[in-house]
Formats: sequence, structure tokens, C-alpha cells
Amino acid sequence: MTDFLAALGLVFAIEGLLFASIPEIAKEALRSASETPADRMRLIGIVSAIVGVGLVWLARS
Repeated sequence: MTDFLAALGLVFAIEGLLFASIPEIAKEALRSASETPADRMRLIGIVSAIVGVGLVWLARS
């Protein structure tokens, strides 16, 4: 659970830095995401989750 909280904190920190340093690009990315079809977003989410789990697995082994 500690690793999960650390990972979640890192996600928030990275997103916060992006929104603070390049807010216009972040707004455009959010606008683009809102216009993306649900099926494509779902596929992107699944692929991202698989890549993320793979990276964690490699880092922890």
C-alpha cells in the first residue's frame, strides 16, 4: 500500500508540474481528450495501464 500511495503522489506531482509550467498546452490536451471518442480513450487507457504495470514490474524485479 505504501508503494501505491507513493506512485499516486508522484502522478499528482508530475501533473501539477505540467499544469503549473505549461497551462496552455495542458488545457489544449484536455480539450483534445474531451473530443476523443470513448472507444479510443478506452484503448489508450488499457494500453497505458499495461505499459505502466510492465514498467513497475521491470523496476521492481
